[in-house]
Amino acid sequence: MTKNLLLPLAATAALVHSFTINNHVARGNAPIIVSPSALFSTTEEATTATQQQQQTDESEISYVVARGDGSSGGGGVPMKKKKKASAESTSIAINESNNNNVNDEEDDGLVRPKVGAPMPNGRPSWFHVPAPSQDVASRYQEVKESLSDLSLHTVCEEAQCPNIGECWNGGTGTIMLLGDTCTRGCMFCAVKTDQKPPEPDPFEPFKTADAVAKWGVDYIVLTSVDRDDIADGGAGHFATTVELMKHKKPELLVECLVSDFRGDEASVETLAKSGLDVYAHNVETVERLQKFVRDSRAGYWQSINTLKHAKEVKPDLYTKTSLMLGLGESDEEVIQTMNDLRSVDVDVVTFGQYLRPTENHLSVVEYVKPEKFEHFKKVGEEMGFKYVASGPLVRSSYKAGEFYLTHMINKERKEKGLD
Repeated sequence: MTKNLLLPLAATAALVHSFTINNHVARGNAPIIVSPSALFSTTEEATTATQQQQQTDESEISYVVARGDGSSGGGGVPMKKKKKASAESTSIAINESNNNNVNDEEDDGLVRPKVGAPMPNGRPSWFHVPAPSQDVASRYQEVKESLSDLSLHTVCEEAQCPNIGECWNGGTGTIMLLGDTCTRGCMFCAVKTDQKPPEPDPFEPFKTADAVAKWGVDYIVLTSVDRDDIADGGAGHFATTVELMKHKKPELLVECLVSDFRGDEASVETLAKSGLDVYAHNVETVERLQKFVRDSRAGYWQSINTLKHAKEVKPDLYTKTSLMLGLGESDEEVIQTMNDLRSVDVDVVTFGQYLRPTENHLSVVEYVKPEKFEHFKKVGEEMGFKYVASGPLVRSSYKAGEFYLTHMINKERKEKGLD
């Protein structure tokens, strides 16, 4: 046998398989192994077949490399810091001179996200979610039609949530109050923005209560865009909606995922005392990355303090927040954020992978592995959070988390004799 006839095993197997099955195989006996030399009449034919197979293998490899699995590329933009001025620079004039000639240098390997920065190559294999279903058992169409009939918006659609199929198929959704236009422009969010959005629909609280009653769900999430153009940030609108839903169905558990109300404690108190069960506000990212990710009117401690005040005015209220990962944060920063949240007695925290909605938004720095999400879940539980949801496709309002919270809240209230 010549060297040219030493075909790759995969090529040989494919060629053997392409031939007519012999009588032994057809009768169910063991297959006959055919020598590669019997497949070709000349060395030239064998060489041609080998080259064709190599070209096929190379094209397949090129496709995999070009598509990527999310493990390469990305990386964000290095953080910069100013070099310290020399000790001799004590006068104002000298200090100003030094500052004008300062060179930037990389800050301990820390990175940040940026619009237009390189994205990771491809996406990891774990990004699979159920598609919207037209199956008879699915409630996707029912939810979609009821929202449309009542002119309601959902964050599921407006923010292009990847879990819309799973949640709507099961009959749950997150209703977005106060319209579909936000007064802020966070660099991760796909919701449209305007400094002067249309006035809120005064009948929206009634429509929302009707829609939720039709769905027959036990747990509902209400959220909204930021409305800095309204005096109380929309807190009163939320409170009315909660009160109407509780009137129609007292046993309904209501979570409100709201803005920071510009830090206004009166607005926080209005909502906290409205009868809702879970007060949620998202910190979104670690402290260092706030200015790169969120609108300048938002702030790390402003967010944490709203959660703190909600708990202070209603101690039996559950408080909840969420962080996106994959924006350049370090493990230490994530854990410090969890410590800061526990310091104000936040009960629930969720972690999910940041996904860029459009090319005009922040690029993904990295796709965080499921093992890392599991690590943060374990750390959070050890810190004393009552519930930690952590995974690539977890979102702050997510069906699986709602099921767990329903069970946890009802159980704890029963134990306290509040039911």
